[in-house]
Amino acid sequence: MAIRVTPPVAATRRALLAGMAALPLAACASRMAGPSSSAAQYVGSVIQYDPALSRIIDPSVRPEVLATGYSWAEGPVWVPAGYLLFNDPSNNVMYRYVPGGEVEEFRRPSGLAGTVPPEIREAGANGMAIDPAGRLVFADSGTRAIAALDLDTMRRTELVETYQGKRFNSPNDLTITRGGRIYFTDPPYGFADADNSPLREVNQNGLYLHDTDGSLYLLDQHRRPNGVALSPDERTLYLALSDEQRPAVLAYTLGDNGRPVGPPRVFHDMQAQFDAGLPGLPDGLKVDKTGHVFATGPGGVHILSPTGQLLGMISTGTAVANCVIGRGDTGGAALYMTAHTMLARVPLRIEL
Repeated sequence: MAIRVTPPVAATRRALLAGMAALPLAACASRMAGPSSSAAQYVGSVIQYDPALSRIIDPSVRPEVLATGYSWAEGPVWVPAGYLLFNDPSNNVMYRYVPGGEVEEFRRPSGLAGTVPPEIREAGANGMAIDPAGRLVFADSGTRAIAALDLDTMRRTELVETYQGKRFNSPNDLTITRGGRIYFTDPPYGFADADNSPLREVNQNGLYLHDTDGSLYLLDQHRRPNGVALSPDERTLYLALSDEQRPAVLAYTLGDNGRPVGPPRVFHDMQAQFDAGLPGLPDGLKVDKTGHVFATGPGGVHILSPTGQLLGMISTGTAVANCVIGRGDTGGAALYMTAHTMLARVPLRIEL
């Protein structure tokens, strides 16, 4: 596929999340040629571990590359109006993809406006979700806040900026209940010096709940909290740990007040894949209507049953940062993956 990108620039992405040595990265182009411009390009494969996988995805398909040239593609969200948004936090740009069309620049800056201090490594937006009012809510790594964007007026509103009067580290990912509760993570990835950043104000890398009445709760602390997602009944909160010392997805049982009723359990341990040297660490995750979990991690996207059984894996050959279920070119369900320098997609056999 003919894909137009800018020349490579000297840049590196955190080796922790890539699960491999720092790599030279390419700068983003403001507009990438889409899949309709020439023959499609495919990478990787689908690996089947359980026959049940075939009800979710055809094991013979391969991920299709839609565009490439990003420093670290991240935070995809499917907008009900019929398009995908995703980010390149390092370059502070948000992109849009309409099925059958081209990837194009949607918003610059996506996060921190103005001069970016050298202490900030990721100035742009990261994880995103659509709230009950139809707004785009996003974790703004550079501004160090959770913000909302009205997609009709493009007006931005700050939702939460501090915990006990102290600024967050670099909010990374979030998920929203049907009633409007926002769960989000705040690791130090956006800082050039991570935990040792001189900009750091809070002492913890936290998992938070921003409730509908405006109250804010610190639910838990971890070394490297990252992706979050909810079960279909909103009684289980999943948390990915991008931690080389504990690469796993945890599950919290939630009470009526939206807060955990006890300690989390290990939902899916990715230590074996990490020890095998597969690229990536637990990062983003999404859940389909029947409770299957699509969790990025070493080797690609781990497809898990509602009980945590590994059914299969989607590999792109690179670390996959995040994923989201949306509509494909033919109208059926598809899994979009922000995989290091590329945006890729595979068709699914599930209900949208």
